[in-house]
Amino acid sequence: MYVLMGIILFLGIKAYFNMPREDYPEIKENLVFVSSIYPGNTAEDVEKLITEPIEDKLKALNNIEKITSTSEENLSLIVIEFNDKIGFTDAKLKVKDEIETATASEDWPMFNNVKVDPKVFNMTITEEMPIMNVNVSGDYTTEKLKEFSEYLQKKIENLNEIKEAEIRGALDKEVEIAVDIYKMMSAKVSFYDVLSSVQNENVSITAGNLKSGGKRKSIRILGEIESPKDLENFVVKSENDSPIFLKDIAQIKFKEKEATTYARENGNSVVMLEIKKRSGQNLISAAKKIRQIISESKETYFPKNLEISITNDLSELTENQVTDLVNSIVFGVVLVVIVLLFFLGFKNALFVGFAIPMSM
Repeated sequence: MYVLMGIILFLGIKAYFNMPREDYPEIKENLVFVSSIYPGNTAEDVEKLITEPIEDKLKALNNIEKITSTSEENLSLIVIEFNDKIGFTDAKLKVKDEIETATASEDWPMFNNVKVDPKVFNMTITEEMPIMNVNVSGDYTTEKLKEFSEYLQKKIENLNEIKEAEIRGALDKEVEIAVDIYKMMSAKVSFYDVLSSVQNENVSITAGNLKSGGKRKSIRILGEIESPKDLENFVVKSENDSPIFLKDIAQIKFKEKEATTYARENGNSVVMLEIKKRSGQNLISAAKKIRQIISESKETYFPKNLEISITNDLSELTENQVTDLVNSIVFGVVLVVIVLLFFLGFKNALFVGFAIPMSM
């Protein structure tokens, strides 16, 4: 009897330390989402070309409770609700199979010579909620701060507990081709000519194999640009041996994208890493590993004057709540044992004291 109690107590303690700790418990719903982006199309076209064909395929699936769809300009979103007879993962796989069948048809819509690719996913609230923010700041340009952040991002995303670490407050670069409409009209160049030129010339292709000296070597023609300036010499149109270059009708700039996110700490601009963990993983353990990565990076890689701070750390709140819960349980057990000690004796009080935590 005492050996059995000891084994149960040992297993209970082990389960306690291995148990995931979260401030917001995970709630899994049998919902599968299908999103499709089809740029340059109205809501009516998206519904006709994307949403309805997918819905027709999904109707063949079993265990579906309800299908809800929304078609907007450039976007289709379908929500499939399954009953409890099918598992969370199996439902997603079945939907994925039907989507692949739908996109394999010859009349499936295309964008930029590539078929529109619907994304199938489950949405878990705990995976969408950031567990902490890591702010990188200092006397450096935003571009340099982003490099430091990307180093941390790569390290943190390698952790099993982490789903993603998204960079905010740093702008990506983009190439802008600003065409002159009057020069285009004068040269009789269309927007399609410009688009085709950029797409067709900015590619690398395989040109077969070369057999030499008993060895077979692959031949690859490199055509991808290395600098935005290379775009200037792209031939947009050629008539009577007179080529029209892209630089003749357009200005090409390499600039920052339009700002969509801002990150500040105490009123100062920073580059922020917004970190989200995987569903079912231990929040406190993940936070400790992230702090360790930051500490090691400061010592071995980052310059001394680079400032790194952690904000909105949910692990601190969760750890305090777990500590309060454990203290309450221990205090309750001790109080019950003391009260029973006066009425039932030491042995019986001890058995009740063991029974309380083992019954939880």
